[in-house]
Amino acid sequence: MSKIYVVGLGPGRPEELTPRAKEAIEKADAVVGYKTYIELIKDYFPGKSFFSSGMTKEVERCKMVLEKALSGQTVALVSSGDSGIYGMAGLMLEIVEKSDAPVTVEVIPGITAASAAAAVLGAPLMHDFTVISLSDLMTPWELIQRRLECAALGDFVIAIYNPKSKGRSGYIEIARNILLKYRKEDTPVGIVRNAGRKDEKATVTTLNKMPEQEIDMFSVVIVGNSMSYAANGKIITPRGYDGLE
Repeated sequence: MSKIYVVGLGPGRPEELTPRAKEAIEKADAVVGYKTYIELIKDYFPGKSFFSSGMTKEVERCKMVLEKALSGQTVALVSSGDSGIYGMAGLMLEIVEKSDAPVTVEVIPGITAASAAAAVLGAPLMHDFTVISLSDLMTPWELIQRRLECAALGDFVIAIYNPKSKGRSGYIEIARNILLKYRKEDTPVGIVRNAGRKDEKATVTTLNKMPEQEIDMFSVVIVGNSMSYAANGKIITPRGYDGLE
């Protein structure tokens, strides 16, 4: 039976590719992905056939992968981070299911952006947390705001993906204002740009001062809960262990 691997690349550096991810790409006859992600890995797999396309071409990419698989090729469809978290795994599975094609799909996990950013910042995700994307390309902005409200009310640590773009420059400030209804102004906030990549940059600030910082589509923003605190340039969210005095 034809085989499709949906591979999470993590941040993209070879040392942060899992052995399973490397093995899947090495087994593949063709590697397909968003052009930026293909650029991250193509030098590490010389001799492979790579196929890339731009933003918003996700459906076309998955259909290309299925076509190649049905022709007898083993195909690796790659995503940055984890392929099952805002990645291509769900869409690929949907398309295979709707086509009723005789194809096996194996999802290969990777280091997601929240984990990569959290490691840079210290330990902000040590208690219950949620991940919310501010991109309204697939989700109505009204629903995103409601999810922010619920997460803030529940005192979750919140990892924010896609916080700012040219077309959504004001969303992160609106998100901050929603969170300020439930969190103190000095709640610690970590901003990591290009987490796990060569231009990585980390900033620890507060919820009140967050909009003053450099934030873009390459950033992950992690907002602490009511117990989180900053120390020695890191953010810690306590689990509540006894015996620390």
